Amino acid sequence: MAELIDIRNLKKDYRLGARTVHVLEEVNLQIARGEKVSIMGPSGAGKSTFLHVAGTLDVPTEGSVMYEGLDVFSFPDRKLAAFRNRSIGFVFQFHYLLPDFSALENVMMPGRIAGDPIPAVRKQAQHLLEEVGLGHRFDHRPGELSGGEQQRVAIARALVMEPKILLADELTGNLDASTSKGIHDLLHEINRLHETTLVVVTHNTGLADSMDRRLLLQNGCIEDRDNLEEGRA
Repeated sequence: MAELIDIRNLKKDYRLGARTVHVLEEVNLQIARGEKVSIMGPSGAGKSTFLHVAGTLDVPTEGSVMYEGLDVFSFPDRKLAAFRNRSIGFVFQFHYLLPDFSALENVMMPGRIAGDPIPAVRKQAQHLLEEVGLGHRFDHRPGELSGGEQQRVAIARALVMEPKILLADELTGNLDASTSKGIHDLLHEINRLHETTLVVVTHNTGLADSMDRRLLLQNGCIEDRDNLEEGRA
């Protein structure tokens, strides 16, 4: 598989008053197109921070994030925002759906923001809602949907621009075991159908172990869980 992301010598610090907090230290990671990657680690280890930087929502203190050979943080702000909207999909633990809009309107939102033709965006949004099992819920608002249905809408919204990569942060953290299993299966189906690269931050061992590669983020660094477990064997 060809390389999609190449992250080199990534550091991320935050200032808290007079103190500097080192969250990420010398992170190096390459992810291939179509690969499924899980990231585990203790709370506060910097997993969400890593996703935010990898997804260009936050700027690294040092290091580079390359997408298909392009240094995306060298882009002007407007170009970077356009790249993020079209190339990266995000799903978070909280779905962040707009409560006054229908499921279909929520899924269409990234395309509307990008200024794409409305009929094409609507058709793509309808197709994705059907694909995630919500073809009968086009006109329902978030408050009329279950937690699992809301997360499926959020996944469809993340995919509407046909991104190369989907970044997911504890996307089933608020769901029961049965609903979580359905969402996990859906992620694998999305990868199979669309060849979308998946990077999933999770505390769910079952989901993490079902991915192609299992990583551990601790002490500011990312390590391969399989290598660590082999070393302890």
